[in-house]
Amino acid sequence: MDNLSITLIQPDLAWEDKPGNLAKFEGIISKLKTKPDLVILPEAFSTGFVVEPHSVAEEAEGQTFRWMQKISADHGCAITGSCIVKSGDDYYNRLIWMRPDGSSEYYDKRHLFRFGDEHLQFSPGDQRMVVELKGWKIRPLICYDLRFPVWSKNRYFNNSYEYDLLIYVANWPGKRSYAFRQLLIARAIENQSYVIGVNRVGRDGKGTLHQGDSAVLDYRGKPIIEIPPDVEDVETVQLSYEKLHEYREGFKVALDWDDFSIGK
Repeated sequence: MDNLSITLIQPDLAWEDKPGNLAKFEGIISKLKTKPDLVILPEAFSTGFVVEPHSVAEEAEGQTFRWMQKISADHGCAITGSCIVKSGDDYYNRLIWMRPDGSSEYYDKRHLFRFGDEHLQFSPGDQRMVVELKGWKIRPLICYDLRFPVWSKNRYFNNSYEYDLLIYVANWPGKRSYAFRQLLIARAIENQSYVIGVNRVGRDGKGTLHQGDSAVLDYRGKPIIEIPPDVEDVETVQLSYEKLHEYREGFKVALDWDDFSIGK
C-alpha cells in the first residue's frame, strides 16, 4: 500500500470571523510546495470554539462546506476539520471529510465539553465513522473525544484492523497541554495505530489560551513530528503503511483485545 502524505496546519483563529479564517487557510494551502493526500485543520476552524452557536452556525452544506469542496477540488486532496452546523432545531460540532470529487462524509462530536458548556447548546453525535484514503482506513474524532478511550478504541476482526490512522482535531486549552500530549501517546500505543492531533494556538474570544502541541505519533506512541507550542506552523509528514503492518504482525496484541459494544 502507498505511503500517505498529510499536511497539518496549526493556526491562530480569528474569533467568529468565518471569511477571515477561510481566506487565511486558502492562502496557506495554496502555498504548499507539494500536494498532500490530506490536509487537516483544527476543530471549529472557521469560527473558533464558539459554544453559543446561533450567530455562526450554518446549514449542513453551507459556506464552510462549500469552501471545503472548492479547496479539495482545486488542490486534488482530501481535507478535514470541524465546523458548527445547524440541522433542524439541533446544533452540531461537525467534522467534515471532503474529497476532491465533491463527495463527503461527516462525524458529529460525541463527547461535548461539559466544562465549557458545549453540552448546553449542542447535540451529541452517536455514530462512529471510518473513511478510506488510498487504501488506508482512518478514524477522525474531535477534541474532548481524546479523553474517552472506549470511543476511540480500534477493533480487530477477520484478520483486519478497523483503522490505521486516528485523527483528533482540537481547540485544546494550553493549561491542559500535558494531558493532550500524553493522551495522544496512549491512544497510539493501545490501538497500534498512527495518531495525529491538530490543535490551534492563540487566545480565543473568551480569553482561553491554546498552545498547539500538534503532533504525529507512530504506532508505538513515538513522535514523528511535534510542532512547537505557541507558534503558527505547517508541517507535512509521510506515513508508511509497510512499517505499520510489520509492527502489527510482529506484536499482535490485537488478538487479545476485548470485544465490546457502546451504548448511545
